[in-house]
Amino acid sequence: MNRRRGAIALLLVALAGGARAELLDFSADERARIASHGPWPPPPQGDASNRAQGRPEAVALGRLLFFDARLSADGRVSCASCHQPNLGFQDGRRTALGLGAGSRNTPALPDAALQRWFGWDGAHDSLWAASLRAIVAPAEMGGSAAAVAATVRTDPVLAARYAAVFGAADADGAVLVGVAKALAAWQATLVSPRTAFDDFRDALLRGDLAAAGRYSPAAQRGLKLFIGRGNCSVCHAGPRFSNGEFADIGVPFFIAGGVDAGRYDGIRRLLNSRYNRLGPHNDDPAHDARATGTRHVRLDHRNFGEFKVPGLRQLAATAPYMHDGSLATLADVVRHYSELDEERLHADGERILKPLHLSAAESADLEAFLLSLSAPAGGVQCGGSPSGASGSGAACEATR
Repeated sequence: MNRRRGAIALLLVALAGGARAELLDFSADERARIASHGPWPPPPQGDASNRAQGRPEAVALGRLLFFDARLSADGRVSCASCHQPNLGFQDGRRTALGLGAGSRNTPALPDAALQRWFGWDGAHDSLWAASLRAIVAPAEMGGSAAAVAATVRTDPVLAARYAAVFGAADADGAVLVGVAKALAAWQATLVSPRTAFDDFRDALLRGDLAAAGRYSPAAQRGLKLFIGRGNCSVCHAGPRFSNGEFADIGVPFFIAGGVDAGRYDGIRRLLNSRYNRLGPHNDDPAHDARATGTRHVRLDHRNFGEFKVPGLRQLAATAPYMHDGSLATLADVVRHYSELDEERLHADGERILKPLHLSAAESADLEAFLLSLSAPAGGVQCGGSPSGASGSGAACEATR
């Protein structure tokens, strides 16, 4: 694994423009499509349902809580146990540790503030609700409102920091929600770094052809496939390379003992949750435009077996891939779309998906482009540190 990561890191350095390359011809339409994938980084996103988001004292509290295993039932599991900073805030496993056979791959956290739905099935409509669920889910941290509140009240540092954001730690349920909102405030500061693609995009748009030409020819050819014949940018749209919605892409959803219903079950759980944006814990329901989306979500059979379209930034650090972690490498992902089995798609499903029948050279080019969406150093901007430092690993860990 370490040898493979080292090889990827060297390739990313090459893609970042170590050698001068020739600029391919991009049509006006192609340039417009390329422009739609930026600029990066985006401006900070607020969340009307979470009054703590964007407040430095809440970010600092959330940073502490993220690494605090006392939030779990056995005192051994923290948020960082599965969302490890040095692995792109993922865990490198096929499926999350402790969730059992047939469960899902751990989603990476950077750029989460830009999402509309959370979890592979979109069962949560806010980052704080997703964080709360992880704390209390028996298969994850297994914590409880009473235990979380007791931890906050009895730790002088946590108690003081909590009071600075939310006031006195009174009812257990309110403290649990406050902890989840502080966690979300810190996670909202995790932003993927700029990449070779971003430098190319910006140079192309400003007419700096010499700078644009430093983007590797293989990545340029892969980009043409991505926005052209591959139709990849239809779903992997925008600066985050995701439309934020759900799709059936032909990955089997059968699991041990049954099926993973995906978005269908996610909608059911979302609408039954007292922690959704329509519930009592929304801090500003009158001005929360996203609550309208939740209000209009409806169960539809076509959502069965659909899973969220992931963003593609920093994907070099987050293997394995797909909702079930079934594809070990980016080459496997490219092969999946090249050899797509249309019989596995819903009859009323994704008509945009067709097997691409890529040549070996085209597959290599598309993989080169996808790798160019990751930065060589893999750093993630992390908020809440005393110095405002950024980076990955130790730079994103807790300080009291």
